[in-house]
Amino acid sequence: ETWREMGADLTITNRRMAGGEEVGDVTARHSKLKGVVVPEDRAASMIDEYPILAAVAAFADGETVMRGIGEMRVKESDRIALMVAGLTACGVQVEEEPEGFIVTGGPVKGGATVHTAHDHRIAMSHLVLGLAADEAVTVDEPGMIATSFPGFVELMNGLGADIAAGQ
Repeated sequence: ETWREMGADLTITNRRMAGGEEVGDVTARHSKLKGVVVPEDRAASMIDEYPILAAVAAFADGETVMRGIGEMRVKESDRIALMVAGLTACGVQVEEEPEGFIVTGGPVKGGATVHTAHDHRIAMSHLVLGLAADEAVTVDEPGMIATSFPGFVELMNGLGADIAAGQ
């Protein structure tokens, strides 16, 4: 829902239930995105998606406001602090708040090596950011990604990234 509010052109096929949740195969097409205020009541259902949402919001027009997500501070890492630090290192304007953050979209310089605290979602989000940034983005610990998404490195390399597996 949030992605569509931002203007994302998505098609979902092969909808099915897995692990008690509806899942599907998502095809995304290039589209002009706009910043949105994400309703706080969505936090519980999409808490693990906020890192990638923040990375994508870096390219949207305007501000993307994410609040009511303090739980991100006690996941595998303090995901709010790590996303703010990583995005800032890549030249993104981002404002940290106690229970969330605000990303202002615009040109993304990239060129940073991002500290991940061994958090796979932080690593994957910044590597995706690096695909569209002016300069490549690297992460300090990509090895843990295979635990949650074994095909990620192959998929990203197929899209033009240059990630060495198992680093």
